[in-house]
Amino acid sequence: MVKNDKKIVVPGEIVSEERKRPGSHVYVENGKIISTRMGIYSDSGDTASVVPLKGRYVPQQNDLILGIISDEKYSGYTVDINSIYESYVSKDEIRDRVGRGTVISAKVSKVNEINEADLESVRVFYGGEVMNVNPVQVPRLIGKNGSMLQVLKDGTGANILVGRNGRAWVKGGNIQLLKKAVCKIQDEAHLSNLTNSVKEFLEKEGKKGKGD
Repeated sequence: MVKNDKKIVVPGEIVSEERKRPGSHVYVENGKIISTRMGIYSDSGDTASVVPLKGRYVPQQNDLILGIISDEKYSGYTVDINSIYESYVSKDEIRDRVGRGTVISAKVSKVNEINEADLESVRVFYGGEVMNVNPVQVPRLIGKNGSMLQVLKDGTGANILVGRNGRAWVKGGNIQLLKKAVCKIQDEAHLSNLTNSVKEFLEKEGKKGKGD
């Protein structure tokens, strides 16, 4: 295996026998670090973790998320954030008039002990569409310092906002090409040099669309 490729592991698999701090989705037994989930092994030097290939979004304070208004209450709205529980946002946070189905972005302001989240800094979106992606693969969709996201924008001409909760709002440009690229990212999230691979894919598919 190429050294830079990301290793896929399964539950019960030994991911490291080196002395490292156990991170998420691993445990230590007899000096060996073992995975509890199917995912990608992540070695940050002194910490060993596994990033699940599939999973439900768990809210974290300060996350930027994309939500969909699901109901109106007296003083606010309930919001579907693609998690176990719906969230709540006060009407004081939304200046625009909204209703069921309205797409918003927001920052998670607070998370309680059962992972219910309160929202703030709300922005309302008009037009466009929402794409669902695997929440645990959002970091790959964004890329280091936003590199993958910039490749997607440049290669498709679309406006894109990606939420940490596994939703992306897209508008304009070549949406069908964007969807193909996002599928490629999710299918090949475990491979190295993915940003360059997606850039080449978009350039090739873009030329096809122009009849070259």
